[in-house]
Parts: sequence; C-alpha cells; structure tokens
Amino acid sequence: MNDRKPAPDKAPFTILHVEDEPAHAEIVRRNLAALPVAHRLIHIEDGQLALDYLFASTGPTPDLILLDLRLPKVDGLEILRRIHEDDGIKKIPVVVLTTSEADLDLVTAFHLGATLYQIKPGNVEIYAKLLDPDPLSDSDTRPNTIRAAWHRP
Repeated sequence: MNDRKPAPDKAPFTILHVEDEPAHAEIVRRNLAALPVAHRLIHIEDGQLALDYLFASTGPTPDLILLDLRLPKVDGLEILRRIHEDDGIKKIPVVVLTTSEADLDLVTAFHLGATLYQIKPGNVEIYAKLLDPDPLSDSDTRPNTIRAAWHRP
C-alpha cells in the first residue's frame, strides 16, 4: 500500500494518463484542458514508468487512470492486473483508451476492473464527445464518458 497524499484542493482530480503515442496524448490533453473541471494531468509514456508511479512514487494518488493497452516495456493489461491485485489502488477508475478491437482484450480489461473501454478515435471531435461533461448526452441510460468515471461510487 502507498503512503500518498491527495491532490491539492485547487486540483480536485489527478489524472494519470499512460500513453506512448505523443499525438494521442496531445489530443487527450487538449480535450481535458477544455473541460470546466480543475484537474492535474500526469502523462507517462511507458508501462514500467506507470507501475513505478503507481507503486513506488510519493506523488498524488490518481483519481482516474487513462490507460493505453499497447505500451512499451509493460503492457496495459499487466498494469490492470497489478492494479486489480492491490487493495490500496484497485478502486481507482481505469479508462482503457486503445486501438485494440480484440474481444479478448476487452473482456480481459473488464475482468481486471476497467471502468470503461474505448477504441481510440481518429479525430478530435470523437475525443471531445468521449470527454463530454454530460455522461448521458446521447440519451443513453448508462454513463459513457471519462467524466462519468470520475463519479464512480
């Protein structure tokens, strides 16, 4: 278990974004910046560094993890496995943002505790929709956005 401190009051959400592709990371960064929610975004580019941050860092505990599956050094499913096994962090919502459309990846991610599984879109408009502050904006009945994951019980 980690001895971490919550994020400062002026940044109520700490988001850990684990993504090795700079263009994808920038799209997420820009869209998060456009949300009317104060947050601190921590970007990490490989799986081993993500594990180091989650299990060895004294930085703030993330309130939300945005996780790619295809990462250098340690893949996203292994990161999910380790999160799932640790009682201190397994309740952190994890949103998988991936290019993988493999059914096995989807099923495994949810089995390991992923909150949402989103295939990475290729344009900014779809990311903006994913980050929409209104989780039911599609007139759907289930939360389908990253913002909705912040409010997971």
